[in-house]
Formats: sequence, C-alpha cells, structure tokens
Amino acid sequence: MNKPFAVSVTVVVPAMNEAGNLPHVFATLPTWIDEVVLVDGNSIDNTVAVARQLRPDLRVVAQTGRGKGNALIEGFTAARGDIIVMIDADGSTDGGEIFSFVSALVQGADFAKGSRYAPGGGSDDISPLRSLGNKVLTGLTNLLYGTRYTDLCYGYNAFWAHHLDALALDCDGFEIETLMNVRAAQAGLRIREVPSHEHSRIHGESNLHAVRDGWRVLKTILRERTRGAMAAQAQVALAE
Repeated sequence: MNKPFAVSVTVVVPAMNEAGNLPHVFATLPTWIDEVVLVDGNSIDNTVAVARQLRPDLRVVAQTGRGKGNALIEGFTAARGDIIVMIDADGSTDGGEIFSFVSALVQGADFAKGSRYAPGGGSDDISPLRSLGNKVLTGLTNLLYGTRYTDLCYGYNAFWAHHLDALALDCDGFEIETLMNVRAAQAGLRIREVPSHEHSRIHGESNLHAVRDGWRVLKTILRERTRGAMAAQAQVALAE
C-alpha cells in the first residue's frame, strides 16, 4: 500500500506478558506506518522475542519504571515520528483505525482522542460499573474544564509529537489517558474525538481495577484543576 500521508507515524505499544496477543495486534497495524516502539514492562514471557519475530524493524524500549503511564511516557520519548499513536497490546484496540486518527490530525487537529461513545464507536469489553464510572468522570471533567468529551478513560489516542512538551506527562498508572485529555484542553490544543470500537482482551487478564484506578482518575481531575488555577494566578501576578 502506498503511504497515504506525507508525515511519519510512530505507534507506541506498552506491553507486559502479552506474547499471546501480539500476533493479532501487529497484524492489524497498517503497512504504511513508519515505526513501532514496543515498551516492555519487564515481561517474564517471550513478549520481546515474539514482537521482534513479527516485526524485525521493531524498536524495543526496556521500561525503567512501573505502570502503564510510565511505559507510555518512555515510549513517547523514544518515538521519532511526526505523529505518535498509542494502542494497547491486549488486542482491544484495532490498528486498522489508525488511519482515522492520523486523518484527524492531518486535517487540523492537534490531539485525536478515541471515543467508544461517539457515533460509530462501541465496546465489547467495558462493564456496566466501569461504564457508569467513566460517564461520571467524563461529566465532571466537562464541567470543570469546559470540554465536550464523550469518553474520558480510553487508551486509544494520537497527537503531534511536538505537543509532548505542552502535555508535560508525569504519571505512572492508568490515569495517563485522563491526564493527557485534561492537559490537552488546558494547553488549548485543538482536540477531535475519533469513534473507536473497543474489543475484548484476547488472552490474559487486565491489570485494570475499576475502583482503585477510578479513584486515581478522580484525584487527577481535581489535582489538575488546582494546578491550572495556580498557574493562572501566577501569570496574573507576573503581569502585574
């Protein structure tokens, strides 16, 4: 397939013990992407060996910290592409949708966030409890930050690499998606939601815990609101 975009695209895949899922995940990736960065979270299975066999040009980053947030931050730092796309290694995100995310960016967006609740999106995996929690947290974020998000806690996003400094990511856990969405809004980035269909994990069990991680997301939302207010006050003080 001819390359459809005149920009380079890096796909960042955080993975820990996902050897059984990677053949499916990598098979969904478009042939025109320029780089795949696998961030290995100290896997005890053959995740890295399988990944290298599937994609000889793969770049592997050995995670130095812990948690999904840390893994993504290390992967973003290593990425060389103009556009960075983040997907999961469990088979829940469809690499075939990358075209839609990159298209949104090329057409003028700074940050393209996946949504399971936008028209055309959906999920085979989210539980009623997680769905309710996500809607409450999404509503709170929209209220506090003036956004119009339909899906706050979803890990399929893409953005221009030169906006990494504006996002200034600094968290370790699953709240990374929330932090990205909030800071993108605070930075005034042009955000576009992209409909996405979440599939069920193929093999293994998720490390996500609805109550624990929901609490971390809530704290992130509130902390960032305070951080933003303090930054605004500091700017006013400097102007005076």
